[in-house]
Amino acid sequence: MTTLSPISRVVPALLVVAIATTLAGTAAAQQTRLRPEQQRITDAAIHADHQAYEATQGRIQALNDGGRPIRDYHLSKAQCWLDVSFHEYSRNDRSDFPQQALTESETLIVGMEQGASPLPTDTPLVNGAKYLRDDLWQRLRVLHGAPGFSCAQQQVACGEVELVHAGNEFNQQQWRHSKPYIQIAEELVNDAEAAARQCAVGTPAAASPTPLVANVLFEFDRDGYRDIRTYSLESVDRALASVRSEALQLRGIALVGHADRMQGRGFDANQALSERRARTVRDLLVGRGIDPALIRYEYRGDTQQVQQCDGVRPRAALLECLLPNRRVEVRFDVTR
Repeated sequence: MTTLSPISRVVPALLVVAIATTLAGTAAAQQTRLRPEQQRITDAAIHADHQAYEATQGRIQALNDGGRPIRDYHLSKAQCWLDVSFHEYSRNDRSDFPQQALTESETLIVGMEQGASPLPTDTPLVNGAKYLRDDLWQRLRVLHGAPGFSCAQQQVACGEVELVHAGNEFNQQQWRHSKPYIQIAEELVNDAEAAARQCAVGTPAAASPTPLVANVLFEFDRDGYRDIRTYSLESVDRALASVRSEALQLRGIALVGHADRMQGRGFDANQALSERRARTVRDLLVGRGIDPALIRYEYRGDTQQVQQCDGVRPRAALLECLLPNRRVEVRFDVTR
C-alpha cells in the first residue's frame, strides 16, 4: 500500500496515552484536540499529541484501504491539512493554526467516513490567514471546472491548503517566512494545470485544453531583460516545453504587463512601466522562436495587485513582498 504521509516516518514509537476528544454526535465524528500550548512542555503531553496525529493518519489510511484513491480531492485535502498542521506543530507554532488545520482535516475525514455528499470544496483561511496571491486562487478555481480536473485533484487540493499555510506564515512572520509556501503552491498550480491538460487527451474537451500561464518577474522600477528574476524565466521555458511535449498547437500568446503600487495607484508612470515590461517579454519570446504575429499585449499598470503586503516593513522587505505584482503574465492559447 502506498504511504500517504511522512508523519509516520517522523514520529517515533509513541507512548500510548489517552487522546483528549470532544464528542460530536458519534464516535466517528470525534474532534481531536491538541494539548493547549501551555501544556506542551512535557514528554507525555507531546506524545499524546503525536498519538492524535497518528490516529488521524490512520483514519485517512483506512479510507484509502477502503477504496478511496489517493488522488481524490477530499482525501488529498484531508492529508494536506494534516501535514501542514503537523509541520507547524513540529516547528513549535503556538498559535491556533495547528489545531484549526487538524480540525479541517478531521471534518473532511468524518464526511468521507459517513458517506456525506456533496462534500465541501471551500478552503477556509484558518487562524485568520492572510489571503495571498489572488492570481493563484483564481487559477485553482478555474481548475475545479476544467474537463481534466479528475487528474488534477490532488495538486489542486494541496495547492489550496499551501496558500492558506503561506497566509498564516505571513501573519506571523511576514513575507520571508511565507515565501517558501507560496512557491510550493505555485508549483502545485502549474502541475495541476499540466495534469488537467494531459487528462483531457482523447476527450471532446481535448481541443481546448487548460491554458498555460507563466509569470515573468521584474526588479523594482525596472523593465529590461537583465532586470528579470532569472528563475521566473523557467516558467516560460516549462510552458514552451509543454507545448512541444504535449503536441499542442500554439494559437496565440497574450502578454499582460503589470507594475506594483509603489509609484502610486493610477500614475501614468506605472502604466508605461507595465508596457515596457510586456515589450521586453515579447522580445524574449521572439528570441525563443515565437512568431511575433502570435503575440498581443495588454498593459494594466498597478490596477491588478495580486499581493497587497500591507504592513510589511522595512522597505526592502516590502519591495520583495510586492515582487509578484511586478510581472508580465504570459498566457499561451493552445489547442490540439
